[in-house]
Amino acid sequence: MDLNESPEHRAYRARVRAWFEQHRPGSLDTFEDRRAWHRTLYDAGFVGMGWPKAYGGQDASPIEQAIVGEEMVRAQVPGTINALGIGFIGPTLIAHGTEAQKQRYVKKILTAEELWCQLYSEPGSGSDLASLKTTAVRDGDHYVVNGQKVWSSQAYNADYAILLARTDPTAPKHKGISYFILDMRAPGVDVRRLKQITGSSEFCEEFLTDVRIPVENRIGEEGQGWELAQTTLGFERGGNLLARVTAHKLTINRLIEVCKTLPRNGGVAIDDPLVRQKIGKMLAEVEVLRYAGLRLLSKLEKGQRPGPESSVDKLYYSEMDKRHQELILEILGPFGQLFEGGPPEVALNLRSTREDEGSWAYNYLWSRAGTIYSGSSEIQKNIIGERVLKLPREPRADRMARA
Repeated sequence: MDLNESPEHRAYRARVRAWFEQHRPGSLDTFEDRRAWHRTLYDAGFVGMGWPKAYGGQDASPIEQAIVGEEMVRAQVPGTINALGIGFIGPTLIAHGTEAQKQRYVKKILTAEELWCQLYSEPGSGSDLASLKTTAVRDGDHYVVNGQKVWSSQAYNADYAILLARTDPTAPKHKGISYFILDMRAPGVDVRRLKQITGSSEFCEEFLTDVRIPVENRIGEEGQGWELAQTTLGFERGGNLLARVTAHKLTINRLIEVCKTLPRNGGVAIDDPLVRQKIGKMLAEVEVLRYAGLRLLSKLEKGQRPGPESSVDKLYYSEMDKRHQELILEILGPFGQLFEGGPPEVALNLRSTREDEGSWAYNYLWSRAGTIYSGSSEIQKNIIGERVLKLPREPRADRMARA
């Protein structure tokens, strides 16, 4: 793809910049405030830009999507809600759903009329997702689901979920899994929030007792769930890279502002060459992530789906975030450890889509999760070694038992 801006792209950037100058989000104190801002962005054509127009998208080019992301950073406005729905659930539905499923669900994901979560992880399965125990037993026109899920982001807000459940307990563990759309308000769905090290409760656990799912809510064929799950994980591990770039640039821009007033050695921190070196390192690494995002967008524009190489992106951005949060705490010193009560001139002071107030300390603790969710760094290294580099497979007890 050509990364140089054409006259048309420069004109598009000017229109986007003017729009953000004329439209400010105002106070976003409640979730409904943030939902309204999301709808404003959607109506402007800035949500799901690359999705087909037939399902509410814009059929926008990768460059146009990148321009909007960069102008959002420049305008310092918050992004969308329904991150899971837009980041990877919607793209999976578009790739594998029936026409009826696409017409029913996709646009309402874009407009955030319906919020989504992902029910993959289970207690006892760890990173071995295929060992899941939740069952879905066919009963006429329904499946009856029993089991437990855990570490589900934003499940307490969700209207729907994508669910992996075992439909054939006699098949090899990767073969007997199916993929469903679950109504989170259905009888038998019990959602409980989990208290995290950050003090917030974004994650949940779900207990599923005799939950009935209509057969038309199965995506793909029975037993095809593992294949579809890989599509979702591919989007999850790489499909929202430019949104991550936007978030990182907002944070670094705020850090630079803080360093212009933060006392250091009789001056201010931004004059410290070591501070400038650390900030420069962060900016350079974010730029690498931006080009990775553009490369992926280019692939999607050609009708291709994220493959195992998306594990390279996931490993990079999760480890990068951990490094950046450590560098930020080094620069800010004790101020970086405060959740609240610090001087406002050194506060993170960025709007958050979370229910709690954002802080440097929160971001530091949250970054530890990035190397675990969506497959740990160790899992990503195995995928890169085995499926991308074609190295010999890692010896494992279950593989040795089948040999």
